[in-house]
Amino acid sequence: MNLVERTTALVPMLRQHAAAAEKERRVPLVSLEALDQAGVFRMMAPRTFGGDEASFETQYRVLEAIGRACPSTSWVATIYSAMAWTASGFPDQAQDEIFAGRVPRIAGVFSPTGTARRQDGGFIVNGRWPYNTGCHGAEWTLVVALAAPDGGDPAPHCALVRSRELTILDDWYASGMAGTGSNTVVAEGVFVPAHRVLPLPDMVEGRYPERHNSHDPYFNYPLAQVLVVNAGGTPLGIARGAYEAFFDRLPGRGIMYTTYADKSAAPITHLQVGEASLKIDSATAHVQRAAALLDGLEGRALTLQDRVRSRAHIGYATGLAREAVDSLFYASGASSIQSQVPIQRFQRDMQALANHAIMHAPTAVELHGRVLCGLEPNTPLY
Repeated sequence: MNLVERTTALVPMLRQHAAAAEKERRVPLVSLEALDQAGVFRMMAPRTFGGDEASFETQYRVLEAIGRACPSTSWVATIYSAMAWTASGFPDQAQDEIFAGRVPRIAGVFSPTGTARRQDGGFIVNGRWPYNTGCHGAEWTLVVALAAPDGGDPAPHCALVRSRELTILDDWYASGMAGTGSNTVVAEGVFVPAHRVLPLPDMVEGRYPERHNSHDPYFNYPLAQVLVVNAGGTPLGIARGAYEAFFDRLPGRGIMYTTYADKSAAPITHLQVGEASLKIDSATAHVQRAAALLDGLEGRALTLQDRVRSRAHIGYATGLAREAVDSLFYASGASSIQSQVPIQRFQRDMQALANHAIMHAPTAVELHGRVLCGLEPNTPLY
């Protein structure tokens, strides 16, 4: 079986553990281990270290399959796979250290809420980073700290830290995507060698140091495009999971206080599911276009318009997925708010993901329109 098939085969098991993930506020270890064995977390890592260097089409299809079962697990898999790719932009010394033996689970958070002070071949890092998805199961963590290595103005730098050197705070209590374990992590005087620290602005522009994969186009994309396009699978998975959950409950149900003893015979249901289905198809088309944009470069550099368009496609797809899930949830009736009914979890998870800064549809669409009108982007994440 290929990676998509191996992942899809895990959907029943992941679905079975979705409620536990929400209750425990982290993905169960059994789910992580199953995905690890299937190769999900190494799908974007270098082949040199046992990775797949999977296409962006494969990535979104894998993460979509996971999202059908458990949105939180899909988002953790999104982070782990993307961070393995990010680590591949660091010098060979860092890659040899991080990928020693196998591709590890790597978490990451890009808010520049730490500081890094140079000291003897590296940096002393201090700070607090909230929303560190997947921190409980990670062996390495990428954090961003302000540093001035050449004595100039401080700039954000990415630092790869062993997760055991960080403290995890018990502060992740969320109404949606609760199972992601996106706790705050704290660094207090952690030493990070210089080979594990890179300037974030360089990575955003696709400028990486000399390393064994320097001439491989797959590892020279601008950072933001990889993070955004890789993330497109989860909202599709949530929408498809909600769609499946709706039809699982449909047989034998009526519409309260009407003469419809069979909801599936009601025109309102036909309109609701018809529109939801088409919005999911439309969202899929946008994610496919974003993936094809990166997969089809063949060594060419992304233009400014390409970079903005890729984010716009993913943001707009997320908005469509949110609308589809909302329609299906509203069509499910008042009984769907019960905690044992899966569609309510898909709806809450969709609301949470759609509000994520890089997935937020209005922000992405505005950015797209701004560039179409000849203005410069007003964000570093494009």
